[in-house]
Amino acid sequence: MSKKQFNLVADPWINVIETKTDSLKTVSLIECFNNAHQYRQLAGDMRAQDLAIMRFLLAILHTVYSRFDMNGEPYEWVNIDSETFHVNTPVDEDDFDVEDLFQTWGNLYKSGKFSKIITQYLDKNQSRFNLFGDQAFYQVTEEEYDSFVPKKKYVATGTGTVAVKQLNRQISESGNTPAIFTPKSDTFKNRLSLSELTRWLITYQNFTGVTDKTKVQTEEKFSNPAGWVYRLNPVFAKGKSLFETLMLNLVLADEEHYQAQKPVWEYKSVTAYVEERKKEIAPDNLAFLYTAWSRILHIKWDENDEPTIFSAGIPMFSNENMWLEPMTVWKKDIKASKGGDDVFKPAVKGTRSLGIAMWRHFGDYINADQANDHHEPGIVSWLNTLKEAECIDPDRLITLTSVALISDGNATSQAPVAEVYDDMSINADVLFDTNENSRWPLRIESVISFTQAIAKDYWRFAADVAQIRGIDSKIFANKMGAQFYDRLNEPFKDWLVSLTNQDNRDDKIIEWKDQLKSLVFSSANELAQNSSPRDKGGIVTEKGPLNIFIAKNRLVYNIHKH
Repeated sequence: MSKKQFNLVADPWINVIETKTDSLKTVSLIECFNNAHQYRQLAGDMRAQDLAIMRFLLAILHTVYSRFDMNGEPYEWVNIDSETFHVNTPVDEDDFDVEDLFQTWGNLYKSGKFSKIITQYLDKNQSRFNLFGDQAFYQVTEEEYDSFVPKKKYVATGTGTVAVKQLNRQISESGNTPAIFTPKSDTFKNRLSLSELTRWLITYQNFTGVTDKTKVQTEEKFSNPAGWVYRLNPVFAKGKSLFETLMLNLVLADEEHYQAQKPVWEYKSVTAYVEERKKEIAPDNLAFLYTAWSRILHIKWDENDEPTIFSAGIPMFSNENMWLEPMTVWKKDIKASKGGDDVFKPAVKGTRSLGIAMWRHFGDYINADQANDHHEPGIVSWLNTLKEAECIDPDRLITLTSVALISDGNATSQAPVAEVYDDMSINADVLFDTNENSRWPLRIESVISFTQAIAKDYWRFAADVAQIRGIDSKIFANKMGAQFYDRLNEPFKDWLVSLTNQDNRDDKIIEWKDQLKSLVFSSANELAQNSSPRDKGGIVTEKGPLNIFIAKNRLVYNIHKH
């Protein structure tokens, strides 16, 4: 390798959008933290990559600000190694004061930027962020790799490799199955710049598929796991700047007990980390979770600067009731819950839910009826905590964002086939309304149920039209129904944004219902506009005559029934 120096702390690799110039810029870790308030957002190769890198940045923030306040002073209850800024001895729970962390969060948020202690921590740990060397970032040496895998999988054998194009989740093809839609030609699929490689190393650990079969040796058998974030239905808060986004997702003081933050780079050795992972113990701190590997990787460079990547799976901890994870929607596992305690798992999105907008599952994000069999995302609970602690304004807009990489559903590959991005914004006071008699979340859930009933009426109308035309009713109605929901997305999201706690609830709900009826009638009129003689003449069904006019009258009748 001709260029053997690349350090994440000092060299540029993070893509951001500069707020002032609205232009793309590539920055180092130090630049990113120092100027986060001047960047609108991360702007990597895909949104899933931005999510992985955001969690990586949050791991650094959790690590530092769980030990130091905004001014760079260690908390009285923590003993810090002055050379590394690592924690020397376990924190005594009796000495720990969660209010110190709340104060640090509040002071940082008010200051509008991150403090110098972040740079100081990165400087002291810079050697752990080299892309090359004996402690290469997110990699293991050949000797370490060989010590973990069976002899037949040693690096010298040339087996157990993944191509660069498999790291790149925009391509994600194996040697046997080429990806049809990719942003790179065959010539360049296995070529990445060092900044690209760094971004994809982090992304791959979060969104690994299961096409590779090499595994580390363990006493008990295990299947190669998918990346942790790949097994989530991600949701996070989005702010007006990168600084605000990171702060809103910095769950610094959510527990009454101290979380001893330990990211992967703070382990004394890769062996120590892998041995701990073999135990499959659920993590107890977010820095560990946000930097959790799904594979050990060794990169071997040839004389032409071409990398060969050796990969071996390591055991993954269970995702059942893993409440430490704040960035996912949860779903009760009915089968696993029978005869015992409730078991929740991340509500992973599949290909069948690609076109369903966030607002249609509003109840997944907020426990509107405060039911025991529902568990809202930790990030939503954290935002409520911030509002209750008066750390954020009650009348500010909260934007919840979802980014998901959807797998093909094939148990032997789990290759990504689509990326889904969506968001919805709502006033904090509305989202966390505590008015017992007219809580907005309950009223919003009711409005969504009404909206879905109207959409079902429109689906039946479209099915009637298809029957008249002699075409497949289900296929046509599904297509028209999806287009109708697409038409509803922006108006409904605008209505959500417009809600305040000072509103007359009934008036605002009537406002939406009137708009909804207008939209459904205009959609029906557009569908009926191009009526053929057959549409007007109609057909005779088992229930009697049916034409476009009868179908439309049914729609009007059904809508007025609600």
